[in-house]
Amino acid sequence: MPCESGIPDYRGVSGRHRRHSPMTYQDFVSDEQNRRRYWARGYLGRRAIAAARPNAGHLAVQALRASGHVDAVITQNVDGLHHAAGTTDTVALHGSLDRVVCLGCGTVGPRDALDARLLAANGEFVDAQRTAALAVNPDGDLELPDDLVDAFRVVPCERCGGVLKPDVVFFGENVPKPRMRHCFDLVDAAGSVLVLGSSLAVLSGLRLVRRAAKDGKTVSLVNLGPTRADDIAHAHVARPLGRVLTELTERLGIPAPGRTGAGGDAAVPAADRP
Repeated sequence: MPCESGIPDYRGVSGRHRRHSPMTYQDFVSDEQNRRRYWARGYLGRRAIAAARPNAGHLAVQALRASGHVDAVITQNVDGLHHAAGTTDTVALHGSLDRVVCLGCGTVGPRDALDARLLAANGEFVDAQRTAALAVNPDGDLELPDDLVDAFRVVPCERCGGVLKPDVVFFGENVPKPRMRHCFDLVDAAGSVLVLGSSLAVLSGLRLVRRAAKDGKTVSLVNLGPTRADDIAHAHVARPLGRVLTELTERLGIPAPGRTGAGGDAAVPAADRP
């Protein structure tokens, strides 16, 4: 089911991942045409990501965080919507589309600066009517025909001329070890773990939940479909995430502005409270 913020889900009954295979790290680094395809699609598709706004789930998580009912937030999403909702200390397990990194010199810079350079090199290479008809994917790109991909100009790193990559963890790539250790530390310090809007199909997120369960912590899930942690969870609520979290904040007497919607694919180490 599409996310209430306007970004499609990867998985689930109608998840885009069923029809769209995202770029792997190996494909990206090994082939110039693959990189051209990625940046051409992302150049247009990022507009959908930039236009997205936090939904009721993101806002409720921030309300729970601000009131002390949640100690830390870890998200598998790369859209920055938890940060936009006010949870500025959210740990983005898989990185953020707002940054780019050079694979040659390691320089990290803002995506907005790269988009400005891509605009200068390509302009509006697809008219607005044709863009509107293209399908947006969860990782912020659009399905583009080959003729448009071939016409796109990719720009290199300004410092060393190297290959630029979004500062996100691609399929086939590992989460940086310091970030993974930090997430384990957050789980170790938590009294319980609440998983929101994730099937936990990706191992990096599942490892955190398994660690909590192994340590005897309560693991609760809110997700419409099945998850890979169903066998170790104490509870699985199969209801729309925004609705569940809004009801929770109301029961706790916490103001949570926003509209009821889908969730933020976040694993939330929570304090040991009701």
